[in-house]
Amino acid sequence: MNYKKILFALLLPLGSVAQKQPADYVNPLIGSAPSTTESAKKHSEAGSEMKGQIVPAIGVPQGMTSWTPQTRATELKCIPPFYYNDTKIQGFRGTHWMNGSCVQDYGSVTIMPMSGKLNVNTTDRGSDFDRKTETVKPSYYQVTLKKGNIKAEMTALSRAGFLQFNFSQNQENYIVVEPNSDEGEGFVEVHPEKNEIVGYNPVHRIYQGVGKPAGFSGYFVIQFDQTFTDFGVWKNNEINNKVTQAQGNGQKQTVGAYAQFGNKLVKVRIGTSFTSLEGARKNLEGEINHWDFSKTRQASNNAWNKALSKIQVKGSEYDKTLFYSALYHAKLTPRVFSDIDGTYTGFADDDNIYQAKGFDYYEDYNLWDTYRAVHPLHTLLEPKVTADMMQSLVKKAEQGTWLPIFPCWNNYTAAMIGDHATAAIGDAYIKGIKGFDIKTAYKFMRKNAFEVNTDQKSYEEGKGRRGLASYLQYNYIPLEDSVWQAFHKREQVSRTLEYAYDDFVLAQVAKKLGEKADYETLMKRSKNYQNVIDPQTGYARGRYADGTWIKTFDPFAQRSSFITEGSPAQYTFYVPQDVEGLIKHIGGEKRFIEKLDTLFDQGYYWHGNEPNNQIVYLYPFANQAWKTQEKVRQIIREEYDISAGGMSGNEDGGQMSAWLVFSMMGYYPVCPGTPNYIIGSPTFEETTLNLPNGKTFKIIAKGNSAKTPYIQSATLNGKPFTQNFLTHQQIMAGGILDLKISSHKSL
Repeated sequence: MNYKKILFALLLPLGSVAQKQPADYVNPLIGSAPSTTESAKKHSEAGSEMKGQIVPAIGVPQGMTSWTPQTRATELKCIPPFYYNDTKIQGFRGTHWMNGSCVQDYGSVTIMPMSGKLNVNTTDRGSDFDRKTETVKPSYYQVTLKKGNIKAEMTALSRAGFLQFNFSQNQENYIVVEPNSDEGEGFVEVHPEKNEIVGYNPVHRIYQGVGKPAGFSGYFVIQFDQTFTDFGVWKNNEINNKVTQAQGNGQKQTVGAYAQFGNKLVKVRIGTSFTSLEGARKNLEGEINHWDFSKTRQASNNAWNKALSKIQVKGSEYDKTLFYSALYHAKLTPRVFSDIDGTYTGFADDDNIYQAKGFDYYEDYNLWDTYRAVHPLHTLLEPKVTADMMQSLVKKAEQGTWLPIFPCWNNYTAAMIGDHATAAIGDAYIKGIKGFDIKTAYKFMRKNAFEVNTDQKSYEEGKGRRGLASYLQYNYIPLEDSVWQAFHKREQVSRTLEYAYDDFVLAQVAKKLGEKADYETLMKRSKNYQNVIDPQTGYARGRYADGTWIKTFDPFAQRSSFITEGSPAQYTFYVPQDVEGLIKHIGGEKRFIEKLDTLFDQGYYWHGNEPNNQIVYLYPFANQAWKTQEKVRQIIREEYDISAGGMSGNEDGGQMSAWLVFSMMGYYPVCPGTPNYIIGSPTFEETTLNLPNGKTFKIIAKGNSAKTPYIQSATLNGKPFTQNFLTHQQIMAGGILDLKISSHKSL
């Protein structure tokens, strides 16, 4: 034992031991390795959802461009730029990867330092590295590349990044720049007189309109603090010294630029934009107009601590890491898409340039997933961000003429089922978010719900609800309708269930706006779930147009053609808008509980995909809240951990993490579009929300432990509290929810 070190520590002044801040607990690597959970191994289709699909995103909350080490060169669908188990780093990428998704990166650029012989081949230039040399924080990444013994560091703000490379030798030090265009359409230009390299990477679509240009590019302006001693470009790995331009012609050529430096330390700052090179330059000048790396790192760290400290928790160091890492992951997308001056490119086919006045324009909404908990979390903690996100959806609808279903890379996709922009907008409005145009939003939400898009071309491009004509005719989507103009085809039962929910949320908006006739029609449609849940078996089941049920039927089949990414048994419980009605429809509380228990006790529950996320919170509706309290705790411990493989299934835009944030706090928004949160069992002894209105809401669970999940009694602001739910208004009013927790089941 080193007693000198201990004595020195004791002699330090108290103020010299800095208290850990929330960002210090974040592990951005969680979810970047294959999942280690048993449910993921059992339920993932061909292993596709074994991966959290997360990259360590360095920057700020909701940043336009994040920075990550690159271990995969492509922008292909379902391949993120970083996998934890890869052993070589190919560069450092300015990325627009949608965290935890199976979509695509786009408009990205990669920067790589090297010493000795110049090697521009993306794979060959990769360097081994030692994870022991890595530092990975939300605001900072650092690693030593073994090839050349180069220390690389990254930090970033929203639209601009800052990298610095410390070379171990004084000569033959290079930095290469590569726009990652799989189609071979990248462009680079070297300005040696300015110590600058600029360029762009055109964006292409997937899902609807796959392969078509998206109508914009990822632009970058890269500035160096050192004079170039040499420079050039390459095309298809052929180096052209002293040439200043390279342009791909769409034949899958790799293009890039390089610069050589004589000094050991080279600093690099990068502005990015989706509008133009001029926009990228303005963004750089507006966010990083200096060469002080530590100043930018501190600004990034401050942004994360400001966002994460809106929730303060008291508990173990392990649980703080789990919690704050989840909160970090829930704050990456949607991303800011507009430039620092508000400029942004028009949505979908609109090629105009617009000015966002009074709001930031956002893009990349994983809406099939994120309406469930990510957007409600923003609504609770960040009302201005929520308002801007909702106004961005309104602008997309105005420019594209239909409210988008799943807008990504500034285009329609219809990538998933449902119509959940309606759910996100409706939830924000019902919970009192102001600062967006709800009347225009309602016009387009109503259009999606009531109008069949009869224009074949635009329908195929993703405009309008899929299968709406059948839904309106039969009050469900029959098996005869294959819904072929969608990425996910068929899945008729799941579509019906999700439309019924969306109709309910739209009904709440209609009611608040005084649209009585719409409210009544939509509330009737919200009962359409009854048409695809067979009361005899008590399970969701495929149904033909003549009303007969599909004969070959296994409620526990891991995949059915009429169900989206799950089993009929799992989707049976997707009726968040009318759980009491569902209980009655399938035969009462006893049968309802039996079916819930079967899912959990016999291994049919799959936490790793979103249609399951609300299921554990349904027990209170049948007067067995203690089972929710017990099983929530169990899910947290079995489905999440702080390792790189500690995510059960795709993260999907932060949804899996947002579930964890809410659940560790002790409640969950089972039905966005209503102001209620169902109470579970808090992980922490104390959780404090620092609310945007200046008030605080605190949950105290004294004596809380792994062996005490059950709530015996509660008081709210000193008065007895017997509800199984909290309202949004109760939370926003501030106060203290005091829980008596024990190891005894509260029946």
